[in-house]
Amino acid sequence: MRKLLVLSVAALGADLLHRAGVERLAGMPVRPVAPVSPAVTCVAQATLRTALPPEEHGIPSNGLYLRDTFQTQFWCQSSRLVRGPRIWEPFRAKGGRVGVYFFQQSLGEDVEELVSPAPIHTHGGGMIMATYQKPTRVLGCDNPVKLWRYWGPLAHPKVGRDIASALAGRIARGDAPELMFVYLPTLDYQLQRHGTRHPKVEASVRELVAQVDLLTAAARAQGYALLILGDYAITDVTGTVAFPNRVLRQAGLFATRPVRAMRYPDLYQTRALALCDHQVAPVYCADPAAKEEARRLLAALPEVETVREGIAGADLELIAKPGCWFAWPWWDDPREAPDYATHVDIHNKPGFDPCELFFGANPFHCSADVTRIRGTHGRADAPVACATNLPLGDAPDTLSLTRSLAALLDG
Repeated sequence: MRKLLVLSVAALGADLLHRAGVERLAGMPVRPVAPVSPAVTCVAQATLRTALPPEEHGIPSNGLYLRDTFQTQFWCQSSRLVRGPRIWEPFRAKGGRVGVYFFQQSLGEDVEELVSPAPIHTHGGGMIMATYQKPTRVLGCDNPVKLWRYWGPLAHPKVGRDIASALAGRIARGDAPELMFVYLPTLDYQLQRHGTRHPKVEASVRELVAQVDLLTAAARAQGYALLILGDYAITDVTGTVAFPNRVLRQAGLFATRPVRAMRYPDLYQTRALALCDHQVAPVYCADPAAKEEARRLLAALPEVETVREGIAGADLELIAKPGCWFAWPWWDDPREAPDYATHVDIHNKPGFDPCELFFGANPFHCSADVTRIRGTHGRADAPVACATNLPLGDAPDTLSLTRSLAALLDG
């Protein structure tokens, strides 16, 4: 193998493609494989880069709680958060070049090319839509992707078209890295908004297929082998929403402080905190007594299927029942909500907030209505889609498939 394009696709579920009549991607047959657990973006991409399970690469969800600084952080971009050697290291040791494009937790990776969304938050509360590129302008311009399509109420499947077009142009120049990892977020937004069977989702699948064809055609013309892999599969919301932090606050484990009648987290005094992330929620506890009390309280929630020992620094991990998911708010009275509750703030909220995909009554604010969410993920019981022309065997899950890829790169 001389050249390889690895395409990681958000929400590329095997069942979703089957219902849409898509049996092949880029001319290659699609087969189902089991995702890594928890089945969320950062965990899946860390496993893809390291061929390690979460307990070894250190990523428990899309968010982290930093005990030393009493801070919660979602979508941290530092590559040093992902532990373990990268599967491309033997390839690079033999002179191969590597590019990583639009992956989470990729900034600082020791690779030849690197591209990631990196907007600048201004002092006035605005945002400069900027893209980090190494080398500068490697994709031909300062901001090849319309980042307002990437997240929030204006998120749109066409963002993947921007990525596919920019990378196809990069490959066509003939001097791109021999090993390329590319992320396409195309399917994620409409599936969370509408569930798996809405006509808009069918249109998103067709859009995704066109993007894959565009990118892989450019890759094939330059002699690249192909691996296309979903990171998780979205399933329909058919049950209710759980609010673990409300339960912890009512029990005195989750502390808050009043600021202008709003209630902000007081993590210095908090004894138990749940970082809600779709259908999974790592729980961090201050001491063994708080851990056991949190376990008892959270296990009683009707939406919780399992409370198991935590991974990668968390004390516990909640897994939702099929069709249910976890929301991050800790308040009952909406007047207590912090100011960022109805804004797009993907980094500071102590949980992933799919409600940011909707505008609320005020068009400049996001909705707070959790009942609008129709699709969710995190459980590992819905297979993802895989298509490749590599000799990777019939690996039943993404971890073993990635280990086969690592062995191939080391060969």
